[in-house]
Amino acid sequence: MHPPEPAAPPPQPQLVAIDAPVLPPSAVPQTWAVSVADAKYHWYDLIAGFPQAPDIRDPIGRYQRRMQFDLEAAAAKRMLYFVVTRPRVRFDTSRSVQWGFFSLKLTLPLLVGMGEMRENLTIELEVPFAATMKKPSVTLSEKFVTLNWGGLVEALSIHDVLQNYENGLKIPSKVLYVGLTWDPAARLSKGRLTEIQRLHQQHSEHHDTLILIQQIAVAASSELGDPAQWPAYQFEAAADALEAERIEAVAAALSRYFEGPNPRTRNHEEKSLRNTRLRAIQASQQVTQMRLDVQWPQTGNYRYLVSDHASSAQRHLLHCAIVDGEAIVTPSELPAKSAKGAEA
Repeated sequence: MHPPEPAAPPPQPQLVAIDAPVLPPSAVPQTWAVSVADAKYHWYDLIAGFPQAPDIRDPIGRYQRRMQFDLEAAAAKRMLYFVVTRPRVRFDTSRSVQWGFFSLKLTLPLLVGMGEMRENLTIELEVPFAATMKKPSVTLSEKFVTLNWGGLVEALSIHDVLQNYENGLKIPSKVLYVGLTWDPAARLSKGRLTEIQRLHQQHSEHHDTLILIQQIAVAASSELGDPAQWPAYQFEAAADALEAERIEAVAAALSRYFEGPNPRTRNHEEKSLRNTRLRAIQASQQVTQMRLDVQWPQTGNYRYLVSDHASSAQRHLLHCAIVDGEAIVTPSELPAKSAKGAEA
């Protein structure tokens, strides 16, 4: 068992910038087409609890610091994230790596799942531009493999390897929670968000916890065009408030889809606040229809997502309506051409 993480101070609601200006109501009804513009996974376990400060003289330390920089940068932007769990896989340090004859095929020993079943994964490396050696020296730890190419040292986590190299492991990526990145305190990068701490404690014994950061694109249309182009939104504060309303509504729709109508991760106060905010957003934006076509091709083998309420797929097509402060989500069938191979 892992020791409990120190409790964080009570979180401020993440649903809206408190100092955002009141937006002028939309003059005409709108429809939104929502997609994922970019997405990237980060391994939350590396920052959970009170880890030591990364040693930037070490390749793994530099890896961890870059991850923290990415999460700190996300806290200043209007994006959303998923908390995703996967059954634990580790490198088996009791066995040796093996090289293919006259090639850069490297076979890595793995321990898979709670039973630590022995598996092997063969990957084919590519010589990086800065390398001064044709074949790297390899150092294996439980969570990382480091490749010393002479002029360059690469650190790859077990999740980098599983995500980016073909493998036969059928391991689910399960969405537990949908949140917003915007946070002046950047608590996500420090492992200080109470809701994520709680989920991590519940699942850390046999699962890894990942954070999937996503940049969302919203294409709004109306008789008067996209409201983002209206004169009222050409000021920084108004443009930011409009973006905040859009991302909040999208997060509410995806939360309803992946977490279900009554998620246990949300307390009464947060549910009430979200209801109030959605009522205000609907009054302001007059969104008659929201079509969400979400997929994550940038995440390689981790692009298939599932939850207790959503089937496993690499693409999820949804329609959402905001009614009385609730995001009502209806899954739609994928086009026949896209549906083939959508499930895993």
